[in-house]
Amino acid sequence: MEVTSVTNGIIIDHVPAGTALKVLQFLHIDPAKTKLALIMNASSQRYGTKDIIKIEDETSVDLNVLSLIARQATVDIVKGGKIIDKQQPSLPEHVVNVISCTNPRCVTTTEHGIDQLFHLMHTKRQEYRCDYCDEEAKF
Repeated sequence: MEVTSVTNGIIIDHVPAGTALKVLQFLHIDPAKTKLALIMNASSQRYGTKDIIKIEDETSVDLNVLSLIARQATVDIVKGGKIIDKQQPSLPEHVVNVISCTNPRCVTTTEHGIDQLFHLMHTKRQEYRCDYCDEEAKF
């Protein structure tokens, strides 16, 4: 199998094996409208297996969202066929409209138009809680 290199765009590497499609969904990247390559279950010395996402002509990705579902991922910015920058996502203190509250009595569930606000409670456990009802986020 041959996957050509990206000339201008981004490469999301070290994505946990089998989660590349979930990453695209969370980042709101439509595979039908985006020139991309998915490499799934590739060999990795560090993790055993990994997924890789190569996106042509894309210049940025929301690292806050990426850190929620693929914390160990790295983002390489490619210009002219060369990697010019490497970024590592970190967990954000606050997340807006990325996670949905699962509490059926939460105001965000019963009222339309209210932002889904979550705050980081515990970094190691990657625990987020709803700002309104304190329900723990489910990923």
